[in-house]
Amino acid sequence: MKVLIIEDEYNLADVIASRLKKEKYVVDIEVDGEEGLYRALDGTYDLVILDVMLPHMNGFDILKEIRDSDSDIKVIMLTAKAEIEDKLEGLSGGADDYVTKPFHVEELVARVNLQLRRNHGKVLNDFIEVGNLRLNLKNSSITCIDTEESLEIGKKEFELLEYFMKNSNQIISKDQIYTKIWGIDNEIESNNLEVYLSFIRKKLKVIGCNVRIKANRGLGYKLEVYDEETEN
Repeated sequence: MKVLIIEDEYNLADVIASRLKKEKYVVDIEVDGEEGLYRALDGTYDLVILDVMLPHMNGFDILKEIRDSDSDIKVIMLTAKAEIEDKLEGLSGGADDYVTKPFHVEELVARVNLQLRRNHGKVLNDFIEVGNLRLNLKNSSITCIDTEESLEIGKKEFELLEYFMKNSNQIISKDQIYTKIWGIDNEIESNNLEVYLSFIRKKLKVIGCNVRIKANRGLGYKLEVYDEETEN
């Protein structure tokens, strides 16, 4: 999962990012309000840690823009503005949590973990289901509900499937995938994605799922449910 920290105190942001990376999150930092909003709306992040006092655009305005866009990204406000009026403004504006400075990094990490365990309506009881495919979020395995066949999958395969299943029936571009799974400054080989997708497709076929990842030339990829009988 991917976290964006919008915080103009870079040293503080770096400390938070380093700790979150130990939790296996992919983390990016943005110190400018307008640039932070642009990145928050690009569809690749699961959660934003958002300061209030920022250059060019304050956190409350960023939060409003995020919620007006109908994005369901989780937002934790992180700020020295501890007055009850500020907290109410943040929470009533759509923030999922509000942490005041000074704070303990471990508390913030716990709050991030809590928010992301709640993330997305498609996740129920530590599973995501699309068609007859079930992804187990605890042990990184896939199961075909109809055949009851299961397989364990690798870390990148799991991250890719989780991303696709949470965005099923939507075309996701290669750039979005690279940024989401490998980070904005990734240096992976251009064919790595196709290799991982090939692994996933073979495993889905082995367990008998009615789900596939379809390439859309020039646009990207889409995970969809298909009826094999009607296509033959």
